[in-house]
Amino acid sequence: MFILPGIVGLVSLIFLRPFEFVESLRGVPFLYVFFTLAVFGYVVDVRLGRAQLRFAPQWRWVLGFLAWCLLTLAIAQPSQLPAASFALAILGFLFFVIAHGVQTFRAFELVAAVVLGCALLISAVCVHQGTQPFTCIAVAQGEERASRGESDGRPCKTPDECLPDSPDPELQYRCERAGIFDITSIGGGRVRYVGVLQDPNEAALAVGVAVPIAFGFYERKRSRWRLLLLLATVLLVGMCVLMTESRGGQLVVLAVLGAYFIKHYGWRGVAVAAIASAPILLYGGRSGAEADSSSTERIECWWEGMYMFRTHPLFGVGFDRFTDFHYLTAHNSFVLAPAELGFPGMMLWTAIVYLSVKIPWSALGRYASWPQAAVARTWAMSLLASWIGMIVGVFFLSFDYHYVLWIWFGLTGAFYAAVKTHDPEFDVRMTLRDFAALGSFNVMLIVVITLYTRWKTGG
Repeated sequence: MFILPGIVGLVSLIFLRPFEFVESLRGVPFLYVFFTLAVFGYVVDVRLGRAQLRFAPQWRWVLGFLAWCLLTLAIAQPSQLPAASFALAILGFLFFVIAHGVQTFRAFELVAAVVLGCALLISAVCVHQGTQPFTCIAVAQGEERASRGESDGRPCKTPDECLPDSPDPELQYRCERAGIFDITSIGGGRVRYVGVLQDPNEAALAVGVAVPIAFGFYERKRSRWRLLLLLATVLLVGMCVLMTESRGGQLVVLAVLGAYFIKHYGWRGVAVAAIASAPILLYGGRSGAEADSSSTERIECWWEGMYMFRTHPLFGVGFDRFTDFHYLTAHNSFVLAPAELGFPGMMLWTAIVYLSVKIPWSALGRYASWPQAAVARTWAMSLLASWIGMIVGVFFLSFDYHYVLWIWFGLTGAFYAAVKTHDPEFDVRMTLRDFAALGSFNVMLIVVITLYTRWKTGG
């Protein structure tokens, strides 16, 4: 398929961001190059009959969601529309290219392999970073959270030890770990990557939801090398999540492992998954005053988000404007959506998530007794486990517009297209009953979060 080079380039670019640390690559318009390759490749594939004009179940809801985002911003802050339009166009393009350009299981497995490879490379960079000693890191003034910095080699335990005799007014110092490509830790040693994964929590989520892909490749062909790949993935990702000290990341790993162990061992698999995740649960995450402070801040963010929703229930405060009303983001995708986009926006976003879960769930049910559909069952289980982990993770992160999430939307749509190629009767859609149940769930979720935050904050 001629579209694959463009898709592989886009996915690799978003995950790895090589221009962040390779000086010679800066200024090269990779985004436009890969977009052009993808569009050109799709046109060629359609003309040659290698792809059909077939739409994924989420496509209407995706268009509706993107349009609603722009509408809320047009009402709240129209001057920000040009920048927002570009950001939302990237999200939409990512989904449509992946979901509609990949229409065979061979192409699906290639894209899945690229995602897994990116996750392993990011995990390796983070693990290496976590094994480095604390040294003094110089960064420009006002860039204390920058993901890259230059280590001067001086060992340290606190930032105060890094103050030079004659401080450069253009620099400030941190005491952190510096790894490959001068990527540095944050918050006293929490490992991370660059770009859209420079937050340790987001890096942990991104690599955690990729673990089921390794399970999928092993299920497809149970060879020694694929078993080694699976074990290496679980070990490397587990170490990465451990070093990010992300409590949400721990839950993601536990969720994806639990999904597989429940499949094989029933509910006893929960205990097996807990044992497998024990090292991360015991030694990962933050504790003490710092963890308590983080939890308090998170609850305050949820409370503020619910207040924004109560005062702007229809259109919200506007796309990407949460931090205009509060100094921190929502730290919960199910809070961010109603706060910024109102209840209709929440319904549109959760509808995309719901359909992305329903696709693999429906495939598992339909092909449970079809011997010839082993490949569909394998990747349906892999995607379902990933989505279980993703939903757990985004409950503690503002991930509604994150590129990684939208890549997974596209990957699920690609799976649907691959299944349709072999079974044209396979169909997944949002029924009226689904929509009513989703609306009831969203109302209940808003009520529960509101009551919980009111209780915790005394509001």
